[in-house]
Amino acid sequence: MAQEGKESKEKDKNRLLASQRMKELMTRYYMGAKMAEGTEKKIAWITSGGPVEPLIAADIIPIYPENHGAMLGASRMSVELCEVAESLGYSRDLCSYARGDIGSVLTKKSPIPGGLPKPDFLLACNNICGTVMKWYQSLSRIFHVPLFLLDTPFIHHQVVPESLAYVRRQFEELIGFIESINGKKIDPDRLVEVLSHSAESALLWKEVLGLCAHRPSPMSCFDGFINMAPIVTLRGTKEVTDFYRDMKAELEERIARGISAVPQERFRLLWDNIPIWYKMRELSELFASFGACLVADTYTSAWVFEGFETLDPLEGLSRAYTKIYLNISIDLMIEKVLKLMRKFSVDGLVIHSNRSCKPYSLGQYDIRRIVLEKTGTPSLVLEADMTDARVYSDAQVKTRVEAFMETLENRKAARA
Repeated sequence: MAQEGKESKEKDKNRLLASQRMKELMTRYYMGAKMAEGTEKKIAWITSGGPVEPLIAADIIPIYPENHGAMLGASRMSVELCEVAESLGYSRDLCSYARGDIGSVLTKKSPIPGGLPKPDFLLACNNICGTVMKWYQSLSRIFHVPLFLLDTPFIHHQVVPESLAYVRRQFEELIGFIESINGKKIDPDRLVEVLSHSAESALLWKEVLGLCAHRPSPMSCFDGFINMAPIVTLRGTKEVTDFYRDMKAELEERIARGISAVPQERFRLLWDNIPIWYKMRELSELFASFGACLVADTYTSAWVFEGFETLDPLEGLSRAYTKIYLNISIDLMIEKVLKLMRKFSVDGLVIHSNRSCKPYSLGQYDIRRIVLEKTGTPSLVLEADMTDARVYSDAQVKTRVEAFMETLENRKAARA
């Protein structure tokens, strides 16, 4: 009993206060959105990589089905709701966020009582994947509301002026679209103010993630996955900048006091792809049992937007939303992974081969091979799905993690 009490106190010490504040912040956000349903205030459903700033500037409430999909996964409701969508002909090979969200819409089952508030219109940006276009077309038919699609050219090597000009023209059309639905013009000064909040929050989020470069790390990427909700859903507001300023201060205090995410940290790992939402705690504890801390990942850093700082709002929006991580080539992804490995002193890669997210998972074995050739760093591949637990095997994952950690142990011993 004494040992259990000691372990409980250790966990309490390691628990981030920011996580509780995040839950309170998100609860207020969803309550406000639900209360606005059926009023004159407009609600828009938007993709996670979509340009929320014009919506915020127009005083429209943004709602994120992908964030809701992650909630369905974490609450272990996703499988049941995916099966509802599948019974209507949606393929099991489709994104589980989309299947779970459509199932939730049709059944009203959700961690949020009554489900997400009904949208007045939809805004999809294909900078994260092509699935969102068909997904949002389905939602448009279900709700009988208009859909705006923002198309971003793929980046093979670098952003070219022609691409930015093409995206800028679409932003001009988007603003006109929003104004026609809202019945009033967007205040240019208000848009600049919102972009300023987005720029500041993106910088603070980058600094929060960057503090994990400290050895030992004050938090793990599992903490990052939990606390990324505000940068996704509240970007462009003062609340999000206040939240990450406080979170940064908490992590800096943890560093000063020598508090680490994983006691006696021995290995530092990098996670690739979307988290396995329904196994977050188990995976965190499994890696921690080997003294391994996942100190960085490619997912949370996708919301470190760059480009908002320009004096021209439309140019800033065009740059920020064209350069999303999933909108770049494998070569550029490899560059980013190598950069993260150097910055965070990574000992190994954990690659989630995600059945649901083809754009994220395509090319992972090439990344694994090239990283091994360039750095000698070993990788672990976990085959799963971000919210569909039917394709997850506890025994297989445990066996693979144990074998991978043995490889890291042998590598460390050989270097000693």
